[in-house]
Amino acid sequence: MNIDQRNEAAVTKKPAFQAVGLKWEGTFAEAGAGGIRAVQRTLQERLAEIPYAIHADTMLGLSYHAVPGGDGFIHFAVVEVERIEEVPEGMVTISVPALTYAACSHRKGQSIDQSYNNIYAWIKEQGYSEYNPDHLTHFEQYPMSQDPYTDDPEFMIMIPVQSE
Repeated sequence: MNIDQRNEAAVTKKPAFQAVGLKWEGTFAEAGAGGIRAVQRTLQERLAEIPYAIHADTMLGLSYHAVPGGDGFIHFAVVEVERIEEVPEGMVTISVPALTYAACSHRKGQSIDQSYNNIYAWIKEQGYSEYNPDHLTHFEQYPMSQDPYTDDPEFMIMIPVQSE
C-alpha cells in the first residue's frame, strides 16, 4: 500500500438525474467475490437495449445501504438516460436528486481502500459531512469500456456531502 498516495479531491454539484440498468443486492463479501463485476459486464453487453442513454461512455455504480447498520447493500450498475419511456426486461430505473458531492479520481496503480480513506478524510478536513439521501452512500463513475474484471481499475468516487 502506498501511504503517500494522493487523490485530487473537489466538491461538485450534479443535477438530478434518471438512470436505467441492473440492480444487485448482497453482502460486502459477495461484492468482493465479484458479484458486482458480473452485473457490470451484463450492463456493458446490454447497453444498446437502453433507450435515450446519455453519457453512454460512462457506467455509474450507485451503492445504497440495504438495511441501515446491516452487512448488505444494494448496487445499481446503470447509465444515465434523457428520459424513461420503456425499460428493458430485467432492468430497473432509478432517480437521484440534485446533490453536492465530494469527488476524487482513483487511478490505476492506487489502492482502492486508500482512495476511499483519503476522500473521507478530505471531507472531514473541509468541514463537510456525509449526506445519505434515500440511503445513497456513494457512487462511482467508470469508463464504460473498462473491463469490470480488471484488478487495477480507474474510476471517479462521488460521495454525497453537506456543509456541517
